[in-house]
Amino acid sequence: METRLVKINNMEDCKKDMEEAGELIKAGELVAFPTETVYGLGGNGLLPDAAKKIYAAKGRPSDNPLILHVCDMQMVESLVKEIPDNARRAMEHFWPGPMTVILQKADQVPDCVTGGLDTVAIRMPSDPIANRMIALAGIPIAAPSANTSGRPSPTTADHVWQDLNGKIEMIIDGGPVGIGVESTIVDVSGD
Repeated sequence: METRLVKINNMEDCKKDMEEAGELIKAGELVAFPTETVYGLGGNGLLPDAAKKIYAAKGRPSDNPLILHVCDMQMVESLVKEIPDNARRAMEHFWPGPMTVILQKADQVPDCVTGGLDTVAIRMPSDPIANRMIALAGIPIAAPSANTSGRPSPTTADHVWQDLNGKIEMIIDGGPVGIGVESTIVDVSGD
């Protein structure tokens, strides 16, 4: 497989590339993209085969749950059984941003995405490239960090290229990310 590297300098000038990335994700292919925390390795969060591709590309155990990235609350509501008040308040305050919430999953979320758990991890990134790609795909994007398991989390597209070139379809280069560590995880799935 030949991995395509796409540099995004201006969202309007790269509309075609972003649309292609969204279509690749929707079709079950893998695309690496920047978030405000680290680069993510994205696949269709509702397709078991896409989750399997993510685990294979990273060399990650399949019992390690993936985080679903969303671009709006409507997506969240379709992925969970309910949103408790405390979770809704946290999301209203900290989203979009580097906070992941764990909630009881809806039936449409594949077990392989959640590592077989009854809960799902969801976050809404604040990075404009990430949000645009999720919106263009029109589906939640399962996206752990875009690196080989055990290696440092990638903060540039070059880091992703070094680890995943030839294993994924596309890398969206949005420049270096600002935080460099994964999002904070808050479990609001129970009391």
